Amino acid sequence: MRILFVVCGEGLGHASRTSKLARYFERYGHKCYFASYGKAYDFIKKQDGYTSFETVREVSLEGDCGYFSLSKTLWSSKGVIVDLFRSFMHIKSLIRENSIDLLIADTMYASVGAAKMEGIPSLFITNQNKFASASDQDSAHWHALSNIVEKYLSLPDTVLVPDFAPPNSVSSYNLEIPPEDRSRYRFIGPIMDVEPSMYDVSSENIFASFGGEPFKLPLYEFLYEISKERPYHKFDVFSTTPGLPGETQNFITHGYVPDLLYFMSKSRLNILHGGLTSLHETLLFNKPCVMIIDPYHPEQWNNGRKIEEIGAGIMLPGNSVTKRKLSDAIDDALELKPPNMIDLFIKQDGKVNAMKVIDELL
Repeated sequence: MRILFVVCGEGLGHASRTSKLARYFERYGHKCYFASYGKAYDFIKKQDGYTSFETVREVSLEGDCGYFSLSKTLWSSKGVIVDLFRSFMHIKSLIRENSIDLLIADTMYASVGAAKMEGIPSLFITNQNKFASASDQDSAHWHALSNIVEKYLSLPDTVLVPDFAPPNSVSSYNLEIPPEDRSRYRFIGPIMDVEPSMYDVSSENIFASFGGEPFKLPLYEFLYEISKERPYHKFDVFSTTPGLPGETQNFITHGYVPDLLYFMSKSRLNILHGGLTSLHETLLFNKPCVMIIDPYHPEQWNNGRKIEEIGAGIMLPGNSVTKRKLSDAIDDALELKPPNMIDLFIKQDGKVNAMKVIDELL
């Protein structure tokens, strides 16, 4: 079977999880193609064996000093109708030219319409149909966006949620599924391609990888100062953004590394942002975390709420972090005992369950 993945290029989370699915599907004889843009397209091109196409960006996510900005996103996306049409036409032509049998869209909207037009089934991957942020929880624009997305999600044959089934869903506060649609939403489980047994898991360092947005650079400085006060803790800090503090004996900076999870597996504590993939990884290794979230981002706050509820982490809004707050959060998180969820990871394997959905659909 020929499968076309159409992948949102905003960040690397979408590309990371779909490439894991593609590697799994190809083990069973399926041929996978990709269409994406931006950094995600560059990431996918580096993967071995995939035919990839650069496609049209549908929506431009924009920020202000590194924070997500809805107003700037709307302004930058004022041509969204034209861009959606261009995306629709491009994906439609790719389906025809490559004799595609199944389309899987990860947060790319026009492609599902193209699949319907060409008479092939489609799946849509998302972990969010309800939108709000820590700074703005009940505004009319968030309700309007949630309603539009929910109506759109009636188009694909099945919606795949790459998360644990309720009540264990990390993204539960980002989802509000109407009773009549529940049969169309499938919680397939986290899409992972590793397991703890592949690593020599230990508790040696404090792992920090929470993004390179401008507002986060001073936070790395806070972490550097904290490391000087804690010579007994080793900090492994990861970012490809220039401007990190210099290294010391216990504050080690890293750019790109081929296997970030190697370092996470050896951590006592993970300092992360609130993205779903990173939170699944810290749960996989049963590590507590400190989440430094963008309070204006419509996903991170809700994910963080769930992680706090299950006793696996401490959440800090990025716009109010001080050195003292970060230091206290590290101490508090080191006392946490996250729930052991390895059995859930085994039973709810996103790759295996996605394949089951495809077998049922076809």
